[in-house]
This record gives sequence, C-alpha cells and structure tokens, in this order.
Amino acid sequence: MNWIDANGVGLRYDVLGTTGPVLVLIHEMGGTLESWDRVAPELARTRRVVRYDTRGAGLSEKITGEIDLKTMASDLAALLGALGIDEPVAVGGCAVGGAIALRFALDYSERTAAVIVLNPAIDAPGEAGERLISRSHILPEKGMRSIEAASLDTGYPTRFRERDPAHYASFRVRWLGNDPASLGALFRMLARTDLFPELPRIEVPVLGLSGVHDPLRPPAYVRKVLEAIGPHEVIEIDAAHHVPDQAPDLVTRHIGSFLDRVQPVDRRAGT
Repeated sequence: MNWIDANGVGLRYDVLGTTGPVLVLIHEMGGTLESWDRVAPELARTRRVVRYDTRGAGLSEKITGEIDLKTMASDLAALLGALGIDEPVAVGGCAVGGAIALRFALDYSERTAAVIVLNPAIDAPGEAGERLISRSHILPEKGMRSIEAASLDTGYPTRFRERDPAHYASFRVRWLGNDPASLGALFRMLARTDLFPELPRIEVPVLGLSGVHDPLRPPAYVRKVLEAIGPHEVIEIDAAHHVPDQAPDLVTRHIGSFLDRVQPVDRRAGT
C-alpha cells in the first residue's frame, strides 16, 4: 500500500496492473479499499486498477468539521494528478462511492470515460436524512458498536454472512474500526446531498448494478438514478448492500463486460 498527500489530505491508495485503461474503484461509506479485494485483482489482468481509502476512511486522513461531495471528488482528481494519470478514466463506486463517482463525472467530465455505480446512494430525503443526522451525533460518543445492528443487519444480512462466516467476521471487525467522527461527518454529508437535478448533464456511458436484497437502495431506486441520466443499463444481482463483497464473481464479470464495450483493451498490444 502507498500513501500520498493530495488536495490537502493524506490518502492511502493501491494500484494493481501495469497496462491498459485506468479503472478507479471507490468503496462504500464505512468501507475501505479492501472492499474491492474480491474484484480488483481479476479486473487488473487487463487494466490498471486504482483503489484508495476516501477522506475519513480506513488509513486515510480523518475528517474534522464538515465535508461535501465536491471535495470528495476533488480528492480523487488530485490523487490521479499526483499519480500522473491524465487520460480519461472509468470510475466505479458502491453506495456513497457511487455518488462520488457521479460527482467526479459531473465536475471532471473531460477526465471521465465511463461510470459504474453499485447501489448508488445519491440522496437521503426526509426521515432517511434525519436518521443519518441522528446517528452522526451518536457515533462520537458511543462508537461504531452503537449502530452495528442498524447498519449491518440490513447491509449484510444473515444469508450472506452464512456463505463464508470467517470472511464476514473479518469484514465486521474492519467495519468496527471506522473512525466514528469521520463516519458521522459522512452521514451528514449524505443527508445534505441530492444529485438528481444534475444527473442529466452526465454524457458518458453508465452501468448500474443493483443488489436485489438491499432495502435501502433497491433496484427501483437504482433504475431511478440511471433513468435520470439517460440511456442506461441496470443489472440486478443476488446481493444486498455490499455488492462487491457479496457477489464478486458477478460484479467482476459485468464490470469487465461493460468496460470491454465502452473502453476496449487492445490485448494484442497489451494495452
């Protein structure tokens, strides 16, 4: 793993693969770059895959005060610049990672080749936003375990835990390691976010992957997001909220197939 100071924040990042188009993978709120461990290595066979802990997550610099989605997108732009990546990139993100990917496509359209969103979380109206704000105030005082049941029972239901109990145990402990204050700031960020009015400005190809067992961002919501952009493709997958972790083979296959169409790899040249 590597660390870099970009856009005034210390970010931990990882690059897999040495040739081919660039694919950036952005984890969910509460996740880390390891959220893509089951997907990234296979995609890196033909592409350069960039993963990073977003501001406030994992081993990246923690958040003080408030944060907004534009800053999160500018963090990615600065990271790519620091890595010398100036060509258009495909950007994929899960949940709030999907919102960051879409914000990047809006603010840095010339640097975006395609977008993949998995259970994208791009707004939190009404009671959903109020719950996020309430949890954000509880977290610094009571810690991650105070929201464990509310978060993981829906995001990682029993049927997926039982498929690989040892893996889920590791996932849970990593999730518990979140910085409560930073996650609280991200909760408030999502509560203030609404990307729907801006989505029609996105002109690059977009793929939506939807976990059919996710009660927070179900297939109907994912279709609504993609329909706001324009011509779209939504694929339903046997997963809940943490799609790359719960259905890695399907995610890898669908992302790879999509990118082979919109950003093909010249396998004869190895690029």
